[in-house]
Amino acid sequence: MKTASDYDARRMSDGESQDPAELRELDPSLPGASTAVVDEDPNDVHFFELPGADLSGEELAVTVIPQQSDEFTCSSCFLVQHRHRMVLSSSGRPICTDCA
Repeated sequence: MKTASDYDARRMSDGESQDPAELRELDPSLPGASTAVVDEDPNDVHFFELPGADLSGEELAVTVIPQQSDEFTCSSCFLVQHRHRMVLSSSGRPICTDCA
C-alpha cells in the first residue's frame, strides 16, 4: 500500500537527514562547514571561430518587398501571412491560423 506524500513539506538532503556528529566519527578530518569555491577566470573567454569565417568586410543586400494587398500582419506573431490564413481573434484583431 502506498503512503501519502506531502509535496509542500520541506525536503531534506542526505546530509541534513544524518546527524553531523555521526559523520565526524567516520572521518574526523572533515571540515565543519565547507564552502564551494568556483575557480573561474573572468579574462578566460572562449571564442568559437570557424576557419575562414571572417565576415567583417561583407555587406548584406536584402530587397524589402512591401506588404501586398492580399496579405496581413498577424497581431500575435507579427508575421506577414496570406489573407486565406486570417481569422479574427476575440478582440477583433487579425491573427493567423497558427496562432488561433
